[in-house]
Amino acid sequence: MKLEVAANILAKIGNPTRLRIVRLLVRAGNEGLAVGVIQKELSIPGSTLTHHITHLKSAGVIRQDRQQATLICRMEYEVLQQLVDYLTEECCINALSRDDAA
Repeated sequence: MKLEVAANILAKIGNPTRLRIVRLLVRAGNEGLAVGVIQKELSIPGSTLTHHITHLKSAGVIRQDRQQATLICRMEYEVLQQLVDYLTEECCINALSRDDAA
């Protein structure tokens, strides 16, 4: 993952409401959640939820699938995992260098 992509994702999820949506969808698993369920859980207006979902979709963090008349939001776990991997890929690398110098 490139720095710019990671920064964009972090900027998009770095909003309390969007982070709550992400956490709801992570808990929901692969089945995802209907937009109406998310709206009810967060107690926010539909237009506000749409605004936040648009940001998360544009970052590639979630996707929406239509099941008849219902929109289902699902977490893009691969993107989330790539972000976590990017953030942790150099974990402790400098600590190892300091240990060797001692």
